[in-house]
Amino acid sequence: MSTAPNRRAVAVILLIPLMVTLALWTFAWPAARIAPRDLPVGVAGPASAAQQLEQRFEQRDGAFDVHRFDDEAAARTAIEDRTVYGAVVVTPQGPHLLTASAASPVVSQLLREAVAASAPEGTSPQVTDVVPAPSGDPRGSVLGASMLPLALAGMAAGTVVTLMGLRGVRAALTLVASAALAGVAVTAVAHSWLGAFAGDWWTEAGAITLTVLAIGSAVAGLAALFGPRGIGIGALLMVLLGNSFSGVTSAPQLLPEPVGAIGQWLPPGAGGSLLRSVAFFDGSAAGAAVLTLSLWSLAGLGAVLFARRTPTPAEPAEPAEPAREPALTG
Repeated sequence: MSTAPNRRAVAVILLIPLMVTLALWTFAWPAARIAPRDLPVGVAGPASAAQQLEQRFEQRDGAFDVHRFDDEAAARTAIEDRTVYGAVVVTPQGPHLLTASAASPVVSQLLREAVAASAPEGTSPQVTDVVPAPSGDPRGSVLGASMLPLALAGMAAGTVVTLMGLRGVRAALTLVASAALAGVAVTAVAHSWLGAFAGDWWTEAGAITLTVLAIGSAVAGLAALFGPRGIGIGALLMVLLGNSFSGVTSAPQLLPEPVGAIGQWLPPGAGGSLLRSVAFFDGSAAGAAVLTLSLWSLAGLGAVLFARRTPTPAEPAEPAEPAREPALTG
């Protein structure tokens, strides 16, 4: 009796708990270790008072990256440019906290608690939300929940293109067209229906298109290079690691190091940052995310266009050209 089926059964028994453990680690561990790590914040006001406030932030070693500003106007500009998440302005009436819930509701609440804890007893610091989250999504839930569907859409596009045996220019055009339609559909739901985005409609659709294209072309490119196992590599990078390390539900600077940085190098994290920039900040600080997504897209499409691989069982093999019989001479 062959032992091959028994070996496969044992492999499945061992593989399932390993996969569950890996998924739990990638999703639960960063969430359980959320804390500020070099979180950019600002301080503005008279030099002596601002210096004291800056020292209070720096007492939490490694938690905050403090930026000094001359006045409240400069601090507001830095928040709108996504240089800092918030700023504390020292005034004769007490500290005035400037936040941006659109940048991260979690960070906004964290700064409120930190400033309230350091304020004199019996006083309540004034708080101004410089870039508030839209009324349709005050907690930023839609943006946070959107990355997994976008990752799955990209995965589906790359997988279907591979299994259907599409290659070359036809495969690349299919990936681009499916990403574009996904961008339009998601924007219609999130912006027009739910009111969760507040930026330019077509710019948001373009950001979503680029995100889905980066994921889909990366999966298809990996499959073109490594065959069916490339789809599994793509799922690991884009869904398991990319989505859980994206920081889109909190902020990259709140995740354990180097998880936050790694997440921004992967399409889901870069896509979340880009979409937040175009939806709420008029595209400020979008350059790095656009570059990351463009590089993933170009690399994946390049592999799809130029890589040669053995067809999968689901793909039709290209027929060989019949050999010609030599001409008879006589």
